Amino acid sequence: MKTTRILAALAAAGVAASLAACSGAGGGTAGQAAQHSDTLAVGTMTVAQSLDPTQASGSALPYYQAVYDTLILRKADGTFAPMLATAWTYDATSTKLSLTLRSGVTFSDGTAFDATAVKKNLEAFAKGGGGSATQLASLKTVKVTDPTHVVVELKQPDPALLFSLSDAAGLMASPAKIGSKDLATNPDGTGPYTLDTGKTAIGSKYVYARKADYWGDKAPYTTLSISSFDNENAIVNGLKTGQLNTAVLQTVDQQIAAEADTKLTQQKFEFDFQGILLFDRVGAVNKALADPRVRQAINDGIDRDALLQGLRQGRGTATSQIWGTDTPGYDKALDDAYPYDPDKAKQLLADAGYADGFTLTLPAMAGITTDAMTSALTTQLAKVGITLKWDQLDGATALQKIFRDRAYAGMVMNLGQSSNAWNLVQTAILPGTFNPFGYTDDTVKSLSAKLLTDDESATATDAGALNKHVVEDAWFAPFYRMTYTLVTDPTVTATTQSGMAVPSIYDYQPAS
Repeated sequence: MKTTRILAALAAAGVAASLAACSGAGGGTAGQAAQHSDTLAVGTMTVAQSLDPTQASGSALPYYQAVYDTLILRKADGTFAPMLATAWTYDATSTKLSLTLRSGVTFSDGTAFDATAVKKNLEAFAKGGGGSATQLASLKTVKVTDPTHVVVELKQPDPALLFSLSDAAGLMASPAKIGSKDLATNPDGTGPYTLDTGKTAIGSKYVYARKADYWGDKAPYTTLSISSFDNENAIVNGLKTGQLNTAVLQTVDQQIAAEADTKLTQQKFEFDFQGILLFDRVGAVNKALADPRVRQAINDGIDRDALLQGLRQGRGTATSQIWGTDTPGYDKALDDAYPYDPDKAKQLLADAGYADGFTLTLPAMAGITTDAMTSALTTQLAKVGITLKWDQLDGATALQKIFRDRAYAGMVMNLGQSSNAWNLVQTAILPGTFNPFGYTDDTVKSLSAKLLTDDESATATDAGALNKHVVEDAWFAPFYRMTYTLVTDPTVTATTQSGMAVPSIYDYQPAS
């Protein structure tokens, strides 16, 4: 799952089940199949805390896509196509992006979509403090040329900008509503649907009605509902009883449960990796982690194949890299960079001055770490002399202690593997949320700088070199890429979405 989905889940921890036993999902009642010909009912574990697009992120995007168009459309295969922007070009320095905008489009409140609306949206997103605000971290200014032309000026080149404008940063809201608290529950966009507030239960179920005067192709469903749950068992029950049409399943037991129903179609894909993020490469909280040999020893002491089999019944791919198979710079050989070798791990620790081992304290959080996982990791690393201790954290304190107080040297985490190399570098490598201690080195600085101005072929080369460097220097201790399952009932066809853990709303069609 995408980074921001985890953060949202942590922030929302403790929220009660949104739809007990799936009742009402998709417009049906218990034991009664919903009418699927006109309605698409989606089940998800992701909660949308607000429909203000400045707060949009990750796997919550479908909630927003229903009512807000993006400037650029990212198709299922990851390629870009016109949406509210019909054309775009960079200048020679790659710091000015000129956009040609679609004319004749209006927001639901009747306000015209134009260059001024784009300027106000981009500036609000950059300053909005949402989970994806860093997508516009390089924004310098937005200049309006005329109603259908705008120039986005950057402080430095941003190779992920087009991706971002097809993602959360590109969502366009009515400029008359930007900054209003009302936008959180009464969205106002140019999208194919409007929120049916009478049928919506904010925080649990969102129902959207097809817009009759949408500027683009008519949406294939008259009604779209997205319902959030606090467990996948409820989602599978909804799929089996016909109250839900589709969902992405992460947990192995629920994937197996869905597979037992022959009426449901399964599409398997990989998006997230799971592993230990070794934050403290400066040794501020745990001195031992400042030595790369210690971080390498952690990697050598983890039996990835055993974890994959024991925790996910083999559903995934063991890996030592955080680059995904669709990320430029991915190197299949790096999946096996750290074969299980406890003797080598012991020697590395001894060489680093920790022949008697050391203690590493990590946070344990519901929804990320399980008892089986903490037990397996504790047992494996104990064999090489590393004592793992686990602090049980609840959702109310997790964000504060991990990301603001920087109380831990690392954590077990699921992170999405972006199809855009710079997006991944910004998220996981450069100083920021997942590099809270701000550690870097000359190689990372040099290769990151090159990526800013690389063409496509050079990006693959430099991103590959950066990938290899952080693997060899053991910035992370990944376990595996996780196999997820996109489940659909017989009435729906769907396509997995490049760059997202869930399909876009555009990726669903009625089955013929």
